[in-house]
Amino acid sequence: MVSGSAYDWRHLVSSDYLLASLIPLILLVLSVQILGNPRDPLDIIFGRSRAAAPGHFSVQRAAASYAQYAKLSRRELGAMRASYQRMSWAHRRIGYDLGYTTKLKRLEDSIRTNALVTDAIAALAREEFPEEFAQSNLLQHDIPGDLSRVRESVKHFVRDWSSEGREERVKILGPILDVLKEVNPQDRQSMRVLVPGCGLGRLAWEISELGFRTTANELSFFMSLAFRFLLSEKYTQRPQQHVFQPYASWFSHQRTTDALFRSVSFPDVVPRLGDSLVLAEQDFLSLRPPPGDNGDGYDFVVTLFFIDTSLNAIETLQHIHALLRPGGKWINLGPLLWTGGGQASVELSLEEVLRLAEAVGFSVGGGENAGPHKERSRTVECEYTADRTAMMRWLYQAEFWVARKAM
Repeated sequence: MVSGSAYDWRHLVSSDYLLASLIPLILLVLSVQILGNPRDPLDIIFGRSRAAAPGHFSVQRAAASYAQYAKLSRRELGAMRASYQRMSWAHRRIGYDLGYTTKLKRLEDSIRTNALVTDAIAALAREEFPEEFAQSNLLQHDIPGDLSRVRESVKHFVRDWSSEGREERVKILGPILDVLKEVNPQDRQSMRVLVPGCGLGRLAWEISELGFRTTANELSFFMSLAFRFLLSEKYTQRPQQHVFQPYASWFSHQRTTDALFRSVSFPDVVPRLGDSLVLAEQDFLSLRPPPGDNGDGYDFVVTLFFIDTSLNAIETLQHIHALLRPGGKWINLGPLLWTGGGQASVELSLEEVLRLAEAVGFSVGGGENAGPHKERSRTVECEYTADRTAMMRWLYQAEFWVARKAM
């Protein structure tokens, strides 16, 4: 004879009630498998959508990357030490005699030094964009840090804002500034200049110092947070206040260990925003022509190592043209290092870019015998965030031109 409780249990197992009660659990498990672990399982149960992942150049991604610099760098250092330990004892002994273990220790010290800057940039981001980080821990894994972009960005402290980068700056900023210096100083205060892809802002700041009303435009918060770090009265009060070891993460092509770990002080001057310098942190293609005394639009659009970063060069040149007032000028200096792998819609030669500029409506300055001397098109051999002591040098044959929009 079967007891009542056992009978009730078997009846429940064989009934439709159990199946109906298991359906939500089954759906939950399947959703987790498809979507990954939710922050809150109730999001799935009640159908609440998860927040979109931060964009590659967003303030959240950039701030998280700066905050995670030390952690990610130490993880990389751990892998280097593990690789060293996999050698035989005899080879490790030779490495020790060469000072390699000391070199790795110096890298650890360098990470600590550099983190003083990257942590401060992350703190600045929290303070200046509090609405973006109200419920976020920047060290969480749900916002993965991009170590390579942090390293790339901080190297611009050297190029843009250190004495060590002065020679490189003179070569690439000089031709542009020479054209702008030809403008009558009394006329500059009423003239607007746009610098898209301004990076850490040295060119835009130099133009504003000439008296032009300058807009520094940058999409990537990896760059603009670093620029804000210099603009901040809280974080940067005096020249040469900060120290960074920008080359310590790349052991290749180094002549000496001391050169690898050398420190660079910055900034050589302290920049500030003001009436003559404003920051536009947005996509260049979203900008609109400002009102002006000589017609709506900028008097100059200055592109430095910029046009080849666009995924649609045709759209970019059309937008440069649209942003200029009638008679305005586009000043360009840079190479044509297009984003490969089919990401760019078109990858044009210099000849094609110049033909495109004419088709869009520009009149491009000619060679040695055409136009004002300082506006003549020419090739400028230059480097970009170079390590001047390294065994390798990457030289660009960058092209400089000045193009005018018809009246």
